[in-house]
Amino acid sequence: MLAQFLQFLFSGITVGATYALSALGFTLIYNASNVINFAQGEFIMLGGMLAVFFTQAGLSLPVALLLAILIPAVVGVLVEKLAIEPVKGAETVTLIIITIGASLVIRGLIQVWLGKGTHSLPAFSGDTPIEILGATLMPQSLWVLGGTTLVVIALWYFFNRTLQGKAMLATSHNRLAAELVGINTNWVLFMSFAMSAALGALGGILVTPITLTSYDVGIMLGLKGFVAAVVGGLGNGLGAVIGGLLVGILEAMGAGYISSAYKDAIPFVLILFILFFMPRGLFGGKSTDRV
Repeated sequence: MLAQFLQFLFSGITVGATYALSALGFTLIYNASNVINFAQGEFIMLGGMLAVFFTQAGLSLPVALLLAILIPAVVGVLVEKLAIEPVKGAETVTLIIITIGASLVIRGLIQVWLGKGTHSLPAFSGDTPIEILGATLMPQSLWVLGGTTLVVIALWYFFNRTLQGKAMLATSHNRLAAELVGINTNWVLFMSFAMSAALGALGGILVTPITLTSYDVGIMLGLKGFVAAVVGGLGNGLGAVIGGLLVGILEAMGAGYISSAYKDAIPFVLILFILFFMPRGLFGGKSTDRV
């Protein structure tokens, strides 16, 4: 019984860490521009698909992974420059529709370029499972958890200890005041989209050896990342991480103890439950009317 519970818990924490990276991406962009970027899931897909493409092309794993993070970051900046910037100041719903359109374009291009097939990536440090109290933990799960932990620490350092991070925080609190004291808010927007895309791509790369990848995996990963961000409190970084882990664990427990048929429905039941009782999420977002 304990072994089964631990097995579900390990599975939930692993996938939850990926949702947390996706949720952090939503949070970064929302804080910088109040835009809810529904193309975030496609950055996760891009990371996994490009990592597969570059490793199959014969590049060494570190180079392939670096390119698979950098290219989505560039794509993120292009989305901001070509889709968001021309309609600056538009209604929230308009911006959401634009980001959905951007996600459809990215998904369509990858489908044409790399096909509809499912792709796998070799585990970074072998497939020998680690036994813990009767449950097994794959080494790749430790890469996912370790990568997410490092990202959280790096983001904390960036926002609390660097001038650029403080400029992004200032913009998130009051864009006009930030502009008045000389902060380049356009640069902040570029950075938030680049960092958000890189975070998503990293999540996609880390989880691909476990879950496989294809051109359409970004839809559900992005939506669950959004659920995680809202559950934690849209705009709250710590909430995004805890929300991601919570969504992953509840999803795994529901699939294990109830039925895997309801696996994808559980996060959306959770978001309805949280929004009904706590409209600003577990840790309180910036504002209720934007959610």
